[in-house]
Amino acid sequence: MTVLILTVPEDVTADLVVAALHERAVPVVRLDPAGLPGDVSMSAEYVRGDVHGFLSVQERLVSMSSLRSVWVRRPGAPGAGAARRSEQSEWLTAEAERALYGALRCVSAPWMNHPAAAEQARYKPWQLFTAHRAGFAVPATLITTFPQAAREFAEQHPELVVKSVSGTHPGKPPMVLPTTVVPPDPDFSSVSAGPTLLQEYVRKTADIRLTCVGARQFAAAKKAGPDQVDGRFGSPEDAQWYPVEPPARITRAVRDYMDRAGLAYGAFDFAEDGDGTWWFLECNQSGQFGFVELATGQPITAAIADWLARDGS
Repeated sequence: MTVLILTVPEDVTADLVVAALHERAVPVVRLDPAGLPGDVSMSAEYVRGDVHGFLSVQERLVSMSSLRSVWVRRPGAPGAGAARRSEQSEWLTAEAERALYGALRCVSAPWMNHPAAAEQARYKPWQLFTAHRAGFAVPATLITTFPQAAREFAEQHPELVVKSVSGTHPGKPPMVLPTTVVPPDPDFSSVSAGPTLLQEYVRKTADIRLTCVGARQFAAAKKAGPDQVDGRFGSPEDAQWYPVEPPARITRAVRDYMDRAGLAYGAFDFAEDGDGTWWFLECNQSGQFGFVELATGQPITAAIADWLARDGS
């Protein structure tokens, strides 16, 4: 039985998991969907209710029915490689995506994470909705194009931050947009130009990253600087990630969230305030974990390899 890993060629994080699977003597096929057609080939036959599918990459051929598990790490868009040379690039990309993922969805192997669940989990409004129901503390949030709604929200919550709903700016390469404090007496007229996410500002003492792999949870903290807003920017120079034990209510809420989302892997970000409350910020269904493992020694790579290689998959 073979583990299939879908990711780009230059992915150090995937390299770690591949090495761990090799240590477990588990066969692995790694491919980038962007190579279909070209470096990656596929075939799927549907006759009288039977399905027979095959994938080929670098002269390796694997039957889809022999897949132990599928890890969707950071794959390129199917057809993207060939599409750059094609006048019908949008059509070819759509054809390759439907063919590859449509065939793979017919297999019984477990996914980390299933494309349908992963797509839903990317939506920030859905994350906030699900986090509330899972039992997390969630900062008051408004997503709006109504300037008046923004003004009224600011009156109720005087300290606010503004965030991107999607998380990145569509540049080449994409740019990360930092979370920013809304200044006093803001002019909200520009809210009508596009959906704006306003959220109650949590004055935090630490950033928390909790990585969930199946039933296992690994939490780490990094002290926040005075008035620090975005944990990706402005941390004290000596701030290092260190392992922490999540509160029982967080452990329960994470399990509930993962069940509701249908995820096998999730990287949760929290802001811990002075009272010790962990405020939910987001859950990245494909978030990085290597930097946490390197700093804390937490065996996240091993946990992923164990999940992918588990018996009965």
